[in-house]
Amino acid sequence: MGIPTTEDKIVQMGIKKILEAIFEVDFSEVSHGFRPGRSCHTALEKSDKEIMMRPINYVVEIDIEKYFDSIDHKKLIQCLEMRIKDTNLIRLIIRFLKSGIMEEEIYYDTEQGTPQGGIISPILANIYLHYVLDKWYEIKVKKDLKGYTALIRYCDDFVILAQSETESGKIYERIKERLKESGLNISEKKSRIIEFGKKVWEKSRKTGKDIETFDFLGFTHYCDKSRKGNFKLGRKTSRKKYIQKMVEMNDWLKKIRNAVKLEEWIEKVKQKLRGHYNYYGVSGNSRWIYSYYCQTIRLVFKWINRRSQKKSYNWKRFNNFLKYHRLPLPKIYHNLYTLSSYKGSIIEEPYVGQLQVRFCEGG
Repeated sequence: MGIPTTEDKIVQMGIKKILEAIFEVDFSEVSHGFRPGRSCHTALEKSDKEIMMRPINYVVEIDIEKYFDSIDHKKLIQCLEMRIKDTNLIRLIIRFLKSGIMEEEIYYDTEQGTPQGGIISPILANIYLHYVLDKWYEIKVKKDLKGYTALIRYCDDFVILAQSETESGKIYERIKERLKESGLNISEKKSRIIEFGKKVWEKSRKTGKDIETFDFLGFTHYCDKSRKGNFKLGRKTSRKKYIQKMVEMNDWLKKIRNAVKLEEWIEKVKQKLRGHYNYYGVSGNSRWIYSYYCQTIRLVFKWINRRSQKKSYNWKRFNNFLKYHRLPLPKIYHNLYTLSSYKGSIIEEPYVGQLQVRFCEGG
């Protein structure tokens, strides 16, 4: 992480707007990260459309090791110079890239990479992969492939959807070689090719064989069945992210419980819950965001009673407290079903009363 000073933030914000104005017209449709009008959810929606409506049988997962720390400065500048002729602007960007970082009052030079935390880092990272991956894939790779393929990328997190097993293997090897030439390495443990899609799902129904899943943008994607018995793409919060978010909530509550008044930090809990729903509240993921909501209630109850040696709340009193400080209910904010008119809504579950208390208490 590299956090710029206030003066640097102002200058970087100006540079970011200039770079966006120049490169936004060049960026490919496959890119969804850190762009106006695009987000993780547009990338997830695109993956849903491709898997549901195209002949997708394989998913190529590729994980770039320490992407932000590995970007080659010289190659990045070459990418910028393809569209920017102003040497003063280029020189200013180089100064930010090589400004170094302070860690425990010790200065370190930055010979490569873009520090996470810098305002211009996301767009620089996007520009680099635009030339290294997006544009190269469209011009050099797709024309040599016979079957259908689709690349979906959110900054350094991307997947390739393919029709043929042979083609997916070629894609994997060519991207691996391309990234290596650009100073980037892939994680062999986290990169793989799996069978996935409607045909695989239909085959598994006859054979009983399990279908592999893949993680993308914090969600586990799996082959699911609709109410009418047809194939659909399912999503749920990935186990890794779910555990991470619960640990973060627990650690935060532990630190804040005696720092401010209860009425103040309970408002912060509400904000955190809304933020979680806003990201993970996608169609089909109601069970997991409700689980997050319920586990948060348990943690709030736990840390309310650990503000001192004396236990101050039982479940009945805590339930009365929730009547006046209602935590927001889980809500589906994003409809990602391609073949559905479902609009999404608040998850209808009992909020207060003995049923809710017994459920959260584990009874």
